[in-house]
Amino acid sequence: MRTLGFIGFGEAGFNIAKGLRQAGADRILAYDLNTSTPRLGEIIRRRASESGTRLVAFSEELAGEGEVLLSVVTADQAEAAASQTAPFLNARHLYADLNSVSPALKQKIARIVEERHAQFVEAAIMAPVPGRGHRVPMLLGGPSASGLVELLAPYGMNFEIVGESIGTAAAIKMFRSVIVKGLEALIVECVLGASRYGAAERIFASLGETFPGLDWSKLADYMVGRAVVHGERRAHEMDEVAATFRACGVDPIMAEATARRERWCAQLGLASKFGPAGPQSYQEVIDAIAASFEDIENCH
Repeated sequence: MRTLGFIGFGEAGFNIAKGLRQAGADRILAYDLNTSTPRLGEIIRRRASESGTRLVAFSEELAGEGEVLLSVVTADQAEAAASQTAPFLNARHLYADLNSVSPALKQKIARIVEERHAQFVEAAIMAPVPGRGHRVPMLLGGPSASGLVELLAPYGMNFEIVGESIGTAAAIKMFRSVIVKGLEALIVECVLGASRYGAAERIFASLGETFPGLDWSKLADYMVGRAVVHGERRAHEMDEVAATFRACGVDPIMAEATARRERWCAQLGLASKFGPAGPQSYQEVIDAIAASFEDIENCH
């Protein structure tokens, strides 16, 4: 096992690192810009302790000790993370970008990395990481993808190589997100309105008859909670989806609408009102939103 370094140590990085540690990987480092901030820093340090990950203070230190580097930051920080790390890369490094960004941006990041003679792999995470950890399905692309598989698949990582060209894996992820994140935004909007009339559960029962096999109420609990906790990250991802559509000459009407709703969820600032696990039901979120607007009205 080569020394593994995580660039960014949020929810995804933590869960992957924890799974790899449990599978026997024993040399794991992480660098995160937020380590020194009050609230996020505390969370990062707790996660590092739980996963047996050693936090380092600088990108140079991470690249100096780490050989396989996994970038797991927010979509809007993916290029900056590569640019910050690149000066310390050389031919011994393998840099994998796991972020939800457009094919064009994956290609740009590949150029930044490869200019330093390091190997680059694009990866697309195809399911939520919590609950799956390092076994979450990932699509890989690039000439060096087989090298990443050889190094990490023995620890149980779930890889599928989709080709040697950079951008294919990202495209699959991006266009799939139109459905997944779009459904999330639709459910959020549905419960925001329906809950005012006590109609949500009847709507979900009706949807169950139209689309059998799905527990729509349970799905709402999950998706509304994810939008509240991760709305900002999802909004950035949908911005990348919209950019991907524009590059194809397609007007990204639905992608832009989804980004707008996810950003609205983030701007509510409700994530801190729930524990690390987030809200357990959509009704908790509706109640928190109502209380939030009531507080605003009382201030006036």
